[in-house]
Amino acid sequence: MSPLAQPLAQNLVQSVDWLAIAPPTIAAVVGLAVLVADLFVDDNRKALLGWASVAGLAASVIMLLPLLDGDRSTFCLTGDADVCSYTADTFTLAIQFLVLGGALLAALLSVTALKDADRGLPEGEFWFLLLSSAAGAALLPASRDLATLIVALEVASLPAFALVGLRHGDRRSSEAALKFFLSSVTATAVSLMGISFVYASTGTLYLTQVADRIQDVDGQLTTLVQTGVVLTLVGFAFKTAAVPFHFWVPDTYVGAPLPVAAYLSVVGKAVGFSGLILVTVIALPSYADAWGPALAALAALTMTVGNVGALRQQATRAYSAVRLLAWSSIGQAGYLLVPIAAAAYSDDAERSIGSTVAYALMYAAVNLGAFAVAALVGRTKARNRVSDYRGLYATNPVTALLLAFFLLCLAGLPPGIIGLFAKVTVFSAAVDAGLGWLAVVMAVNVVIALFYYLQWTALLFRAPEGEAVEHRVPAPLTAAITVTAVLAVALSGAPQLVLHFADTSLF
Repeated sequence: MSPLAQPLAQNLVQSVDWLAIAPPTIAAVVGLAVLVADLFVDDNRKALLGWASVAGLAASVIMLLPLLDGDRSTFCLTGDADVCSYTADTFTLAIQFLVLGGALLAALLSVTALKDADRGLPEGEFWFLLLSSAAGAALLPASRDLATLIVALEVASLPAFALVGLRHGDRRSSEAALKFFLSSVTATAVSLMGISFVYASTGTLYLTQVADRIQDVDGQLTTLVQTGVVLTLVGFAFKTAAVPFHFWVPDTYVGAPLPVAAYLSVVGKAVGFSGLILVTVIALPSYADAWGPALAALAALTMTVGNVGALRQQATRAYSAVRLLAWSSIGQAGYLLVPIAAAAYSDDAERSIGSTVAYALMYAAVNLGAFAVAALVGRTKARNRVSDYRGLYATNPVTALLLAFFLLCLAGLPPGIIGLFAKVTVFSAAVDAGLGWLAVVMAVNVVIALFYYLQWTALLFRAPEGEAVEHRVPAPLTAAITVTAVLAVALSGAPQLVLHFADTSLF
């Protein structure tokens, strides 16, 4: 080997920390194994693929535990161990727990849904796509360079398109997948153009190096880098379903299989928000005066349009429970944007970001719980209208009480203490950053949301119209409802379990 080739070979050799990358790696490997096994498993044993996928996701969650003892990084530059492509720190582990835990609960919902032959869902392909998307979503919060960030974003998104449109012969599912695909491809194209401008201006893809170099770019490149920052933020705003980039959400959630809608409502949002946090807080802190006001305006607009949209659903005669949850999720996205915007004005950006992490963990638990109950009702009521929940307490009192608890958590009312505390934490982040006007907008939106959350809750306890239908709860669905209920009750009893992220060093 020539002397010139030796340094190049040394730079190409990477020492891989397999423990650090174990959570997304396990999900990806199990996904490939399930796809191959599907070729050899007969139709009577297809259910084994689902349970293997559930076991794989559970193993991925368990592999987060050994990483709690300290930050770990891998795929680092040979000459600079502090510049890495993959870092497992507190922020990464919190989002990976949300993503993999959310995928695990969606998998439990899917085991029940796939038993129904009328759904027309091919099992092997379904589990492969779900695990592949979960692997990409788990990789994204650990990404510390723009190339890995975009690759993780696409690995999380591309299988999700197919999951939405996987139901054979369903026109509504196909339309939903097309809308989701077109909006997401547009977002990716805009993000890639923005990232290319940032790379052209700074000469690096590593987030920490971008943060250092972007402050000293040549004056002739100022317009280029500013355009790159704006385009990158617009691309991630699409992924978070922020207004005005939210138009795909209601139709996609309604057209997708319900477990997929539940997955997108939590994991899809986690992907967008974690990417947005990494780009703004780590790579572009020097441009806080640009992205701060933009995100504050997006937060106000998103929560208002989402909650008003949910409120307007009640004007229709037979509005869908899933569509109502879709509009609600847009409103919740507005709340999640508030602390990120506040980070631009705060002296302690990590505390503001911690408020978003805490709120996201609360939202994931209770929103997945609401979707789990919707999956139960949807087994006997194909249209899954909100009116179908009337008198649920008379036929299934435990499930009705749990749904009421989940809705009260989303509304931020006792006994849903975790929802109240999470909203107070987000509200405080806005006030502490001097965004009093945004805190007022949030308070108004919380009041608006109370109306449709409480109306749905009250409907559960009214006398049923006609003959009451008893809902039989399959074991996987029971497990999903139980896990979300335990999490929601535990967090309401000990909210510090997630609220401590607001006072923790995340990066």
